[in-house]
Amino acid sequence: MDSNETALAADYAAAGFGGALRPGARPLLILIDFARAYFDPESPLCAGVEDARASAARLADAARAAGLPVLFTRVEYGPEGEGGGIFWHKIAALKVFVRGNPMGDFTAELAPMPGDRVVTKHFPSAFFGTGLAEQLHAEGVDTLIITGLSTSGCVRATAVDALCHGFVPLVVRDAVGDRDAAVHAANLFDLAAKTAEVIGEAQALAYIGQIAVRNA
Repeated sequence: MDSNETALAADYAAAGFGGALRPGARPLLILIDFARAYFDPESPLCAGVEDARASAARLADAARAAGLPVLFTRVEYGPEGEGGGIFWHKIAALKVFVRGNPMGDFTAELAPMPGDRVVTKHFPSAFFGTGLAEQLHAEGVDTLIITGLSTSGCVRATAVDALCHGFVPLVVRDAVGDRDAAVHAANLFDLAAKTAEVIGEAQALAYIGQIAVRNA
């Protein structure tokens, strides 16, 4: 961090932000909206986030090997934006997620495998209107390892709602991305201050490994 960032972090800490959250014993890995739309140059949402996808793929492999639940989210709307409500009118680029548009598909580099789950959503949060919180509570999940796109949008919304629903949100900085580096960094800073634990890929892999040993 530069001197301004260090001073800002110190100011937030002095005010009482950034308390540590303790990860639980029943995590789930969530991979948010890794759609072709974020990687294809023909898409208005293309964001140059290949590194985040590669990191998330490594985490998915590790989670599956450890027997952890793995959940992908995707976005889909009807032909005239049915299901999107006001959100549909706010962001014209959401048209890439109209049913049947290949931009809404997963990419070959990162897609659900047998045994993984897929939740279809219409709004930024993976929880809003999906029944996901109730499902995860019923299964005893207590922690979400959060990866996906974009940091300032669906990742942030999902982390906030995870906290509100009583799950510990672990946002993996290497496995989330945005179309602008400054926006990405600012949202990670704010998430760490107010909502989530922001961790690196290595920390996430170590945590998954600890759970695997505990469950062996």
